[in-house]
Amino acid sequence: MRIKKAVITAAARGERLYPVADTIQKAMLPVIDTDGLHKPVIQIIAEEAFASGIEEICVVCAPGDGERYINAFTSLRDNLIKSFKGVDWARDEANKIDHLIRQISFAEQTEPLGYGHAVYCAREFVNDEPFLLLLGDYLYVSDLLQKRCAAQLIELASQENCSVSAVNPTIEHQISRYGTLTGKHVPNTPGVYQINKIIEKPSLSVAELELQTPGLRIGYYLCFFGMHVFTPMVFDILKKSIDQDGTNILLTPTLQELAETEKYLALEVKGNRYDLSKRHGLMQAQIALGLAGEAHDETLTSMVELLAEANTRSAKLV
Repeated sequence: MRIKKAVITAAARGERLYPVADTIQKAMLPVIDTDGLHKPVIQIIAEEAFASGIEEICVVCAPGDGERYINAFTSLRDNLIKSFKGVDWARDEANKIDHLIRQISFAEQTEPLGYGHAVYCAREFVNDEPFLLLLGDYLYVSDLLQKRCAAQLIELASQENCSVSAVNPTIEHQISRYGTLTGKHVPNTPGVYQINKIIEKPSLSVAELELQTPGLRIGYYLCFFGMHVFTPMVFDILKKSIDQDGTNILLTPTLQELAETEKYLALEVKGNRYDLSKRHGLMQAQIALGLAGEAHDETLTSMVELLAEANTRSAKLV
C-alpha cells in the first residue's frame, strides 16, 4: 500500500506549557532544527513527514487555529523574503514554507472529547486511505543518517500492507507516561512484533503481569513512540466508540480492537522521541536536535560550559 497522507494532532492548548500556551499554539513554539534554522515545532514535524514521502498533511486543531497557522506561516515566509533578499538559505526556507502552506489543510476538533476523537476528526481528509499519524507535541530524531523515523515506519507498513505503530523499548519507571504493549516477535525481522495487548499508561505491577515481551532487556517494555501508520479500519472502530460514548474517546482501546481485527505490527524505530509537553521536554528536544545536526559542536560546547559553570557553583557552596 502507498501512504501519501499524514495527520498531525495539535488540538490541545498545552496546559503544561503555561503561560506561553495561553498566547500561542504550542506547535508554533520555535526550535532550532538539525539544519541550524529556527522553525516552529509543527514545521519540523511536517518536514519529517514530507521527507518520508508524504504528499498531503491535515492538522487537527482547535477552532480558529487553522487560520492562525496559515497567517503565521505566511508572515514567516514574507519576512524571510523581505529581510534576506538574495540569500540562498532564506530563499530555500521560504520555498519550504510555501510548500507547507500549499499542502496543508485543517480539521477542527470543536470539543475536547479525547485523543481518539481528535484522530476521527481527520476521517474526511484521509478518505479511506492508509495514513501516517504524528503527535503535534513530539519531535523525532533518527539514529539513521539517510532515513527518518517516519520513513522507517512507512517502509514497513508499505511492505506488509498493514497498520504499524512505532515503539521504543522504555525503562520501567517511565512506562506510566505511555501506551505500552506486548507482542510476538515476527521471525527473521529484527525489531518487529505482532501486537497482542495494549494498555494505556499501565502501572508497573500491571505491566509485569501482562506486558512482558520476550527478548527485551529486563525492566524494559515496548512503549508507543508517538507515530503510527493506520489503515482506514481505525476510523470504523473509532466510530463505534463515538456512537456508544461520545464524551472521552481514547485511542488505545481502538488499537486493541484493531489488533484483534486485522494484522497490526509494532516496529522498534531506530531513533528517539521527545515529548515537548513534559517537564524540560522542550529543552531535551532542543539539545537532541542540536547534537544530531549541523550545530553539533556548538551545542556540545555549550553543554560542557554549562556543566563546568554548575560544577564551579557547587564547589563554592561546599
